[in-house]
Amino acid sequence: MVTKVDYCSSVLSGISGQLLQRLQSVFNAAARLVYSARKSEHITPLLRELHWLKVPERIQFRLCVLAYRCLIGTAPSYLADTLHLTADVGSRRRLRSASKSTLVIPTIRHTTLGDRAFSVTAARAWNALPSSVRSVPSLLQLRRDLKTALFQSSYSSP
Repeated sequence: MVTKVDYCSSVLSGISGQLLQRLQSVFNAAARLVYSARKSEHITPLLRELHWLKVPERIQFRLCVLAYRCLIGTAPSYLADTLHLTADVGSRRRLRSASKSTLVIPTIRHTTLGDRAFSVTAARAWNALPSSVRSVPSLLQLRRDLKTALFQSSYSSP
């Protein structure tokens, strides 16, 4: 069940908080099922024990993995053509941000639809990562470091 939801979770970026909460409740129910826990038990320790990210972090994880695949050339061209490194844009080459492997966030006309476009959400998710995660040499290392960073941000503070 979890893999079915994760399969296309990157398209869930920008959905309402109410829908995110409903999806999180599905993951919570799955965690309770794994541990045979009652509904009254607190879910955070169970999710932490399973090493499951919360729904917003799962979405960010998928977006960042797709963005990385676009940058290294293993993603479909229709996605890869929408992302551009700041260093590759002529007018931005001399900025400090050009050396940080950040992506250009395209300007949008319609905030309701444009904010959910892959080029916008993936660039925002990628740019929000620590530079140590953005500069890893392989997809396997990225997945490991990315999950660690998102897991820590998800469960470190209440």
